[in-house]
Amino acid sequence: MHRLLTALQRGFKERIGWKRLGVVASIVIIAFAITTLIRTLKGVDTSAILIALTDKSPHEIAMAALCVVGAFCTLTFYDFFALRTIGKDHIPYRVAALSAFTSYTIGHNIGATVFTGGAIRFRIYSDHGLTALDVAKVCFISGLTFWLGNLFVLGIGMAWHPSAASAMDLLPPSINRLIALGCLAGILIYLIWIITGRNRRELGQNGWKVVMPSAPLTFVQILIGVVDLGFCASAMYLLMPAHPPIDFISVSVVFILATLLGFASHAPGSLGVFDAAMLVALPQFGKEELLATLLVYRMLYFMIPFALAITIMGARELWLNVVQPWQRRRLINGNGGDSTVSHNSGSHCDATADNPAAPPPAVKTRVSQD
Repeated sequence: MHRLLTALQRGFKERIGWKRLGVVASIVIIAFAITTLIRTLKGVDTSAILIALTDKSPHEIAMAALCVVGAFCTLTFYDFFALRTIGKDHIPYRVAALSAFTSYTIGHNIGATVFTGGAIRFRIYSDHGLTALDVAKVCFISGLTFWLGNLFVLGIGMAWHPSAASAMDLLPPSINRLIALGCLAGILIYLIWIITGRNRRELGQNGWKVVMPSAPLTFVQILIGVVDLGFCASAMYLLMPAHPPIDFISVSVVFILATLLGFASHAPGSLGVFDAAMLVALPQFGKEELLATLLVYRMLYFMIPFALAITIMGARELWLNVVQPWQRRRLINGNGGDSTVSHNSGSHCDATADNPAAPPPAVKTRVSQD
C-alpha cells in the first residue's frame, strides 16, 4: 500500500503537478462563474439598473467609501507586520504601506496576485536592501494574515448563521455549522502549535525558512485580518438594497465566500466570479438592485484604488528613472567649472604647504612692468 501511494504521488508530481492543477481549478471556477452569471443576468433590465443606481443615497455611498478607506489603511499593516516578523525593522511604515497598497490593488485587478503582487513588492523593497527571498517571506506572512482573518470571521459567521451560506454551497445548515467549527478548530490547533514551541516556530527547508509570529503576535495578526474584512463587509452592507432587510452577519458570510472564490479563480478583479456568487447567494433581492450595489462597490473598492495605485507607481518610476537622473546630470554639469577652479587653488595651496621655502607666486604690478 505504501509503495502504491508513493508511486501515485510521484506520478502526480511528474505528470500533473500542483501548478497545473491550480491552473485547471482556476479555469473551471471562472468558466462555471461566467456560465452562472450569464444565466442569472438573462432578462435583466438595463434601465432598471440605472434607476437603482440613482436611488443610492449619497450618504450611504460616502459611508461605504469611508469603510473602503479604512480597509485599505488596515491593509497596509499586512506588510508592516510581515516585515517586523522577519526582522526587517529598518523598513519604515510609509514604504510598507506603499508596497501593500500598490501590490494588492494592482495584483488583484490584473490577476495572478501571487506573481504580479510579488513583482511589485520586489520592485519597491529591493531599493531598501531586501532580497527575493525576503520578499517571498513577506508575501507568505501577509497571505497567512489574510487567511487567518478570513477563516476566523467565516467560522464565527457560519457558526452563528449557517443558513446564510446554504444558497451558495447548497449544503444544509447543519453541515455549514460543522464547516464553521472546523475552521475555528483549525485556527485553535495552529495557535496551540505556536504556543507549545520552545522557541518561535519555523517553516521551510533547504535554506528557505520563515520564522512564524509568536502567540501574542498571532492574535494581532488575526485582528488585522478581521478588521480589514470588517471594513469591506461593512461597505457592502451599507450599499445593499433596503428591501428586503438583511442582517450584517448574513452579508458578511456571503461576502467572504464570494471573495474567497474570487481569489481562488485568479480572475482579474474577481470579475464574474465574485458577482455571480453574490447574485446566487442573495436571491431575495431584485437582480437590478443587487447589480447596482455591485457596480458601486466595484467602483469604490476596485476601480478608484486601481487608478490611484497605477498613478502612484507611475509617478514613482518617473521620479526614480527620469527626474532624479536628470537632477544628478544637471548638478554635475553645473558644478563642473567650480570644481576645476577649486582643484587648481587646492593644488597651489598643497604645494606651498609641502615646501615652505618655495617662492610666492609672481604678482605683476605696474612698477615691475615699467
